[in-house]
Amino acid sequence: MSHPRIMVLGVQPGSPPFRIMEIDGEVVGQARTVTDVLRTAAAFGITVHDLDDPDVVRWVGGDKFTWTPH
Repeated sequence: MSHPRIMVLGVQPGSPPFRIMEIDGEVVGQARTVTDVLRTAAAFGITVHDLDDPDVVRWVGGDKFTWTPH
């Protein structure tokens, strides 16, 4: 199993709901959209070419389309 640099954790309730992001094992902020994930990655010098590549991004509790709690 690979250890991607970016992890996007499950959706948290809020207004609007959000997902916590980790980079290299450290919590770096919240994402409310896939664009937030890309912007945060870029701020840490990571260019994401494929959000579906599990070696780059691990989506926990849903995929890149999951932005509301179940």
